Order: sequence, then C-alpha cells, then structure tokens
Amino acid sequence: MTPYERFKNEGRAEAAAAAADPALSAASAEWFRRANAHKYSYHFEWMGRPIIQYPQDMVAMQELIWRVQPEVIVETGIAHGGSLIFSASMLELNAACGGAAGARVIGVDIDIRAHNREAIEAHPLARRIRMIQGSSIDPGVVAQVRAEVGAAQRVLVCLDSNHTHEHVLAELEAYAGLVSAGSYCVVFDTVIEHMPAEAFADRPWRPGNSPLSAVRQWLPRNPQFEVDRSIDERLLVSVAPEGYLRRLRA
Repeated sequence: MTPYERFKNEGRAEAAAAAADPALSAASAEWFRRANAHKYSYHFEWMGRPIIQYPQDMVAMQELIWRVQPEVIVETGIAHGGSLIFSASMLELNAACGGAAGARVIGVDIDIRAHNREAIEAHPLARRIRMIQGSSIDPGVVAQVRAEVGAAQRVLVCLDSNHTHEHVLAELEAYAGLVSAGSYCVVFDTVIEHMPAEAFADRPWRPGNSPLSAVRQWLPRNPQFEVDRSIDERLLVSVAPEGYLRRLRA
C-alpha cells in the first residue's frame, strides 16, 4: 500500500466515524439551520460571479470533476452564473492537465436575466459555456440539451432549478440517462427535506415535496444509480445529502 492509499484509507475511516457521531450530526444540522436563516449560501462568488452554493459542496464538485474528467457538464439552474463559471474553470484546469480540450458546460434556466447573460458571456471562460433558456423539463429544451451533449462519452449532470418533487422527478427522468458510467447526477437542495417547513413559507417546496422526496421515489426504479454516501460522510454540512448519485453501469 502506498502512502497515499494509506492516507485515503485512514480518511475514509475517520469520516465514517464522524458521520456516525450523533452529537456531531446534530450540531451540523443545527449549524446549517442557523446559517441558512442568514442566507449563508448567497455570500460566496467564483471568479467574479455569485455562486449560491455552500463551499463544502464546491469542494466535493471539484473532486468529482477531476475524477470523472467530463467532456460535458449539464446544469439546470443558472441564476447569476457562478456555478457555470465554476464548472467551466474546472474543465479549463482539467484540459491544462491533459483532459478533454473542448470540454464544455451546458446551462439551462427558465429565465436567464439579461444582466446575468451579459456578465456570463463577457467572462474569459465563456467559450466553454452554452446557455439554453426555457423550462428544463420542456421536451424541446431536453432535446436541445441532448443535441448539445451529442456523442460525448463522459457526462456529469447537476440538477439545481425548481426544487419541487414533481419538477426534480421529471428532471431525473430527462437527464440522468445522459450520465456516463462512473459519473454522477448531483441533485442539489435535497436538504430541504430535513429543514422546517416554515423555512420555505414563500416557496412551493418543503419537506415531503422536495428534491430528496423525488430522489427517493426515482432511485429504486433505477438501480444503475446509487447514493454515494461517502461524500455525505465527509462533508457533514451539505445542501445535497443523499443527492450525490453515482452511476454504476450503463
């Protein structure tokens, strides 16, 4: 066993022990609830654009993008574009290290606001980004995404738009099939299922009507995917518990 392999094995055991610590899990959940009340995720940027993610999940995504070396990343939900820029920057780094030179990210949003589109298109990494406006579950939009993905052999998908059960379930049906074996479909904001309903008083989603309720309905019918629980164990604080779905086989 190499020193790196020994280090990784020790880390896996430590992470599993941390995840099994009920006091730590409770403290993490309480911290999340308190931080969320202050809109914690809105306070970070990536290369000049608001990303609206927790740093813990950004680190996890970096690891996945390096491991998978995707030719295409599909993202539903654009907002200010920080996540698109993040993905594009990771693909740029991969390419600099021998990865796919033409790797790109496809972003879908029902409403790409003009000021956000302008900022994204003016970014130095815009050449790696393609944006499609429309509902992510509209058949015409899904067809456009599939055409953009084309014959790419390594595809990673991130679902982060409308967080209702019905919408996320439809997104899973539409896009999970694009994911290549060994890659991931990451369903963001599954944490809604573990939050108090009053946290979403002005939103249509809530516990029981959330991305995680959709994942739990969809996953048993799609055994080629599994929850990568090792990511949950390491992060402890995440917007996507049970949302890192790894494709085992085609």
